[in-house]
Amino acid sequence: MKLYIKNMVCDRCKWVVKTEIEKLGFKANVIELGEVELEANIDIEQKNQIQVALENFGFELIDDKKSRTIEKIKTLIIDVVQNNNNQINTNLSEYLSNQLTQDYSTLSNLFSEVEDITIEKFFINQKIKKVKELLMYDELTLSEIAYQLNYSSVAYLSNQFKKVTGFTTTHYKLLKNKKAIKMNHL
Repeated sequence: MKLYIKNMVCDRCKWVVKTEIEKLGFKANVIELGEVELEANIDIEQKNQIQVALENFGFELIDDKKSRTIEKIKTLIIDVVQNNNNQINTNLSEYLSNQLTQDYSTLSNLFSEVEDITIEKFFINQKIKKVKELLMYDELTLSEIAYQLNYSSVAYLSNQFKKVTGFTTTHYKLLKNKKAIKMNHL
């Protein structure tokens, strides 16, 4: 039996879901971002037990098709940004259409209607979150970050970063350093 789960965004989420399901005595054959395939079918009471256990960690079971589609779009985008942005050999709209076997305009309209944001803006926001994370680690140059996230140039990344956050990447790094210094003096 397949369960669809909202808010699974990383490998740690998969581990938490697996652990909680196993604590309840169920076995998962496959756990992917946003979905779990259980070894056996479960009844409504068992499903409610899983729901309650997962809610403690910010997850939610999804039953309706629209919500599953939206969550799958989010999961695919987050996976692309976090894990393999340079490895999809097509643009985002084709990638999503192929992965979900649906017309992109249908996906786009549904996403915008339900989430009140376009797929493109959601994608950009996820990329900017990743840029912030990479800037915090301070291990990569801005050029390396731009390449890793498939930006055409450092200037384009910088402009998009400023447009979304209101800060330049340099200013953001300074803010981060000030916070770190402040934390060390507490």
